[in-house]
Amino acid sequence: MIRDEAGGSWPNTAPRGGITKRYVGQTPEGQDVYQYVLTNKNGMQAAIMTYGGIMTSLAVPDRNGKLENVLLGYSSLEDYWRIGNPNYFGALIGRYANRIADGRFTLEGVRYQLSVNDNPNTLHGGSRGFDKRIWHAEEVWSNGGVGLSLRYLSKDGEEGFPGNVEATVVYTLTDGNELRIDYAATTDQVTVVNLTQHNYYNLSGAGKGNILGHIVKLHSDRFTPVKQGLIPTGGVQSVAGTPLDFRVPTPVGSRIHSSDPQMQLAGGYDFNYIINHDAQSGGFAASVYDPISGRLMEVYTTQPAIQFYTGNRLGGSDIGGNGPAYEQYAGLALETQHYPDSPNQPQFPSTVLVPGQLYRHATIYKFRGEYS
Repeated sequence: MIRDEAGGSWPNTAPRGGITKRYVGQTPEGQDVYQYVLTNKNGMQAAIMTYGGIMTSLAVPDRNGKLENVLLGYSSLEDYWRIGNPNYFGALIGRYANRIADGRFTLEGVRYQLSVNDNPNTLHGGSRGFDKRIWHAEEVWSNGGVGLSLRYLSKDGEEGFPGNVEATVVYTLTDGNELRIDYAATTDQVTVVNLTQHNYYNLSGAGKGNILGHIVKLHSDRFTPVKQGLIPTGGVQSVAGTPLDFRVPTPVGSRIHSSDPQMQLAGGYDFNYIINHDAQSGGFAASVYDPISGRLMEVYTTQPAIQFYTGNRLGGSDIGGNGPAYEQYAGLALETQHYPDSPNQPQFPSTVLVPGQLYRHATIYKFRGEYS
């Protein structure tokens, strides 16, 4: 749990339906970092830092109404920059979420070489992506909830990407127990943009075992198969008859150790699922249910795809805010986004952003306590 200078810790004791702000320290470069705690009228809370736009905690009610943090994260600001947050716990991701093959792409005849941080590829924006930048924060108040608007100017050439990109991300905690994330961006030069957010969820509570018993449903008939390095092959494949099929609710652990070649490449689930966007779904992309706590999370989005990741590379070296080490499969991520490596895959939906155009997407994570 992030602690303030006075030694207080989250969860916050502010009145329900409010926003509190506190200073939590400095980066190695001497930049001040603040944490904002959003509290809705039901007492649900989200804590967000201006460093990386990182959501450090999210208190969600279980079937009995008990609030508990369900996000993996570190215990202090210093841990985030000292360890480097290699798993991107809770962070905003940009300029380009997921992987770009060999850290390069060609746009309008110009070849761009990016910062390579997932040898030999670029992952989640490079060595110092949006997850390691200071965001300017403004409080947002509305009748239906409270929010935090975060803004960052990514300068031309940052991590090798062209153009000055102004990115705005708004976190809103609604009184309907929804975490809404609105993304927007503009550019002064043709570039590529793909933004997402990287919360790791354990609906039993952060640090309380693994997510293998969580029951997942994905509203997706197809995924983009990968080759070595988890770069898309360029094709699209049906999930039918594979261990990647979550069209009906299925426990995460039931097929995670499959000998399927795709599963062996990823070491578990780490795949880009193409969302079935249809008039009846209303943007529904996924759901996760934890039988232990009764917590149910539903995901709705305007994005074309969702990356389902099961914390395969967690190995016990990351110590969480509650003390225990995060072992393999300690949390799962559902990152709404465009396809990986789209700048090098012209058959994929385009991630090109041009001057005068507005990049805009929204994702909602809706929570409630259910009885099994």
